Amino acid sequence: MEHIKIIAKEMQWGQKYIENIITLLDEGNTIPFIARYRKEATNSMDETKLREIEARLSYLRNLDKRKEEVLRIIDEQGKLTKELAEQIQTAQKLQLVEDLYLPYRQKRRTRATLAKEKGLETLAKAILEDASASLNQLAEAYLDPEKELHTVEEVLKGAADIICEYIQEDAPIRGQLRDLYRKQAVVSVKNLTKEESVYDRYYDFEEPVSKILPHRVMAINRGEKEGFLQVKVAIEEEKISRIIQQSFFSDKAKKGREAFYEAVTHDTIKRLLHPSVEREIRNELTEAAQIKGIKVFADNVESLLLQSPVKKQAILGIDPSYRTGCKLAVINESGQVLDIGVIYPHQPQNKVAEAKKKLLELIGKWEVDLIVIGNGTASRETESLVAALIQEHQPDLSFVIVSEAGASVYSASVLAKEEFPNLDVSERSAISIARRVLDPLAELVKIEPRSIGVGQYQHDIAGKTLDESLKNVVESSVNRIGVEINTASASLLQYVAGLNKTMANNIIQYRDQHKGIQSRKELLKVPRLGEKAFVQAAGFIRIRNGKNPLENTSVHPESYAVAEKILAMNGFSPEDLRNKETQESIYEALRKIDARILSKELDYGVETIMDIINDLMKPGRDPREDLPKPLMRNDIVKLEDLHPGMVLEGTVTNVVDFGAFIDIGLKNDGLCHISELSGRFIRHPMEVVSVGNIVKTKILDVDKKKGRVSLSLKNIEGKGEKN
Repeated sequence: MEHIKIIAKEMQWGQKYIENIITLLDEGNTIPFIARYRKEATNSMDETKLREIEARLSYLRNLDKRKEEVLRIIDEQGKLTKELAEQIQTAQKLQLVEDLYLPYRQKRRTRATLAKEKGLETLAKAILEDASASLNQLAEAYLDPEKELHTVEEVLKGAADIICEYIQEDAPIRGQLRDLYRKQAVVSVKNLTKEESVYDRYYDFEEPVSKILPHRVMAINRGEKEGFLQVKVAIEEEKISRIIQQSFFSDKAKKGREAFYEAVTHDTIKRLLHPSVEREIRNELTEAAQIKGIKVFADNVESLLLQSPVKKQAILGIDPSYRTGCKLAVINESGQVLDIGVIYPHQPQNKVAEAKKKLLELIGKWEVDLIVIGNGTASRETESLVAALIQEHQPDLSFVIVSEAGASVYSASVLAKEEFPNLDVSERSAISIARRVLDPLAELVKIEPRSIGVGQYQHDIAGKTLDESLKNVVESSVNRIGVEINTASASLLQYVAGLNKTMANNIIQYRDQHKGIQSRKELLKVPRLGEKAFVQAAGFIRIRNGKNPLENTSVHPESYAVAEKILAMNGFSPEDLRNKETQESIYEALRKIDARILSKELDYGVETIMDIINDLMKPGRDPREDLPKPLMRNDIVKLEDLHPGMVLEGTVTNVVDFGAFIDIGLKNDGLCHISELSGRFIRHPMEVVSVGNIVKTKILDVDKKKGRVSLSLKNIEGKGEKN
């Protein structure tokens, strides 16, 4: 119950709904299923917030486990007091639990450990508690040559080491220092080399901990790792000293012992506290930067996955290369491979005429509507070849450049070998490039999300955390669109709510053996796919020509009876959903319904009624169809032709904290800095643009030597801000 109260307060959501959500999660329901089919129980909470609750619940439960473990260990040492137990039990953060546990944690042998072994802990406590005697008087009682305590100075040094450790392990002091560092410390960076590098801007750099931006933290960390930078967290020692003196030493105890306590304080700060807190603050900055980086990467991947599919009769994919030639693959509107080939238009062969002839043969033979070119090696030279061919022979044809990030990963994968066992790696890559335009989601799910290549410093982010986040994004995207059960690959099916890789492969085998699946209920016949998995998955499965037309909608089988009643009340049946003419009549009839009134009549949740009505109004609809299609070209852009003020159309290829990269047809994408994305103030570029957006952009500056172009989206009519 305590967890429910905490989460409800943090999320500002009703306790009843939080309790329902936790129950649903504990019962094994998936996030997509809960978000889509249990809206009444959650008050229509979206997937993002549901995942936040799932993560927060996991944190609180792990915190409880850690508290139990810490209490047990301290109790076994015979040192657990009532006050300490209460402090641990009421702690709301793991950091505080670890701070409270620090004095009792098993540690390596330290200077304080050695001093305690010599019996000096009693002296250390006496110094802190007894102000009546001088330090020398207290220390003389501990002189013992056998313990190598020959002088008062040696005795006091040992006692000081113990006091240093007391201070270092004091939870309130550590908490105050973290707050101090967060507010007043500065990240200070110096260069360790005179070499030029991509880290030049950080060779003499300072920024407050409270203001440093996440992408700078990631860049600095990488520069440090690669040996270019030295990084420190700097703060005035006096500020730390003041906290220690005020929090740990009483004024009475300090009197006459100022020099001793100052020396103890200085040693504690320099040797123990500053290195420890500095490390914690840097870890905090890194963790925050990684969380932000994961969010940016995940949002970019989602935008890329949900790009509008291009339904063309035939698409020609080209995987460009120099020496080994450009591999060609023609696919039909279903993604099946019609033809493959290779041309050698570039150095060292330079067989341009033969290449054009081969391309024209394939275009004519298969009535190719679109050419798709990968953006890797020899991409722009291949683009020039295709543009010239279009101008000379096929003026109605167009081409598009797509990212081939991850194509090589897929092409060499076991999955690609199983799909195309008789083709080589580059031929598979050409097929993947073509399919990325035909259906981005279906093709990109075959690739590890971190290999897709849209984000910032994703290779510096902890693998498990990033992979889990990207898995959630892919799962969310797949279930938002829905999956046609009779054409989907196992790669796509495994992301359907409730399914896994084994179930997906079993579905494919069952589908092949029975020449297709005719109803959702038939999934229950698939080996290892039980009732629980079926309930989770059914609503996200589509059967275009199945027995029941409702199975080509998002209506869940549990709501079929209600959907049929709604249709019948308006003079229709499920079979009318197949007919385009009656579809329009259904749309007109249903859009006039008051869902709240109907909900009372049918005694069914109003949110679910609204969803059913929307599904029946547009059966089989792909939500991506409303999105803009990829930018198609029939000519090329040359760097030498660009000049400031020129307005071009481009495609957003990547969004990062500091701006957006835009493909305007050059070898390298142009950069639009965050300050040039909008005439209004924005906190992040994603407020304005997303990966895949088609935008009008103005040239600000052209650096022909470095091949860089600076862009602006400000003051351009119809610039195409994020929908």
